Amino acid sequence: MGDVVAPDLEELRAFTARLRCVGPCGDAGVGIEWLDAVESLKSVGCAVQAVVTADVATCVREDRKVRGLPRAEWGRGIGSQIALARRESPNRGGRHLGFAQALVHEMPHTLALLRSGRLNEWRATLLVRETACLSAQDRAVVDRRLCSDPAVLDGVGDRGLVAKAKALAVELDAAAVVRRHRKAVSERRVTTRPAPDSMAYLSVLLPVEQAVCLQATLGRDADSLIATGEGGGRTRNQLMADLLFDRGTGASVADGVPVAVNLVISDETMLAGEGEAAQLQGFGPVPAGIARQLVADALDGDTAVTLRNVYSCPVSGSLTAMQSQSRTFPKSLRKLIDLRDRTCRTPWCDAPIRHHDHILSRRSKGATTAHNGAGLCAACNCAKEGDGWTARPVRRPDRRHVLDLRTPTGHHYRSVAPRLPSAARRSEIEAILIAHLRAS
Repeated sequence: MGDVVAPDLEELRAFTARLRCVGPCGDAGVGIEWLDAVESLKSVGCAVQAVVTADVATCVREDRKVRGLPRAEWGRGIGSQIALARRESPNRGGRHLGFAQALVHEMPHTLALLRSGRLNEWRATLLVRETACLSAQDRAVVDRRLCSDPAVLDGVGDRGLVAKAKALAVELDAAAVVRRHRKAVSERRVTTRPAPDSMAYLSVLLPVEQAVCLQATLGRDADSLIATGEGGGRTRNQLMADLLFDRGTGASVADGVPVAVNLVISDETMLAGEGEAAQLQGFGPVPAGIARQLVADALDGDTAVTLRNVYSCPVSGSLTAMQSQSRTFPKSLRKLIDLRDRTCRTPWCDAPIRHHDHILSRRSKGATTAHNGAGLCAACNCAKEGDGWTARPVRRPDRRHVLDLRTPTGHHYRSVAPRLPSAARRSEIEAILIAHLRAS
């Protein structure tokens, strides 16, 4: 660094504030220069984040080591702290941590190229990903051969960059690449995520030969139905999707959904034509008209339909109680927490709920109640149990459930449970009267 003085935190924040004032310049040529300069700034910022992230991890591990904590505890929850600071999910935080450690400790040329603005974060991520199976020594060779000279990757697209990195990985350690492939096969899975217009993406991660075979089989059978006039006017893509559903569930698309699906809809939306969106558990908001159609289709078909009363505060929409159809209280309590929280309650984490956690632990005499309960994913629950993490439930006047999370560095983050679909919102006067009556 020589005599160069690194900017302090306040100077960085002041510069960020100045950037917020940038607006249209009215000159296309100058605008292009701005785009180029800001892109370089983003790359430099990513490099700085990587350096700071690696340093945070080193500091936390050293502190825990000095305090005599077990080795298994040294790294617990660090990725979650990174995620909260970057306002991202813990899964992404773990990726940022791994990315930073690889760059700082094993790929100095890639880090230098990122610092110079000649390489962006995504392309650096591709390099880290494609060399993850290699030893530190072999990874350093790829780093040097691809990134020590900026001209090597100038003008090369993402696919070309990945191809170069893969070719070098196979050249240096073919056995490691094979082991990585075998591990990838063991991680095959099926996931869903929301899509526009109340649709959803079903993603299946398979070995390439199985994925190609599956798509070819669906396409062949769809073509056969069209050729024989049995397609019912559906397009090839529609037939392929319907065939996948039929074969995956064992039921026809027309027969309805054969497993439990929780749709939360207000009485006024379902019965009086109100327009408030319903909530489909595991998916998110569903427009009122579509939700009513889902209910109507289920009632018209052979699908078993049950109705459960869920009670929410008329002002805040917070979940207050739920009619139980089970004799076992813990099961009903878990269901209430699922409906209230919808996804993991850690800020910026929207992973599915896997654990029903005592916010104040049972060791701290935390009660088994909805107020002291929170839905968490497995990773967040594991991180919360780590050294230095604390959590507490907070009561708000509007009865919305609040989780206050404190990280080992002393930073606080709050998570407020989403409100449920409920009856039409009260007027301001009604809300004031209700608050006054409660106070009295």
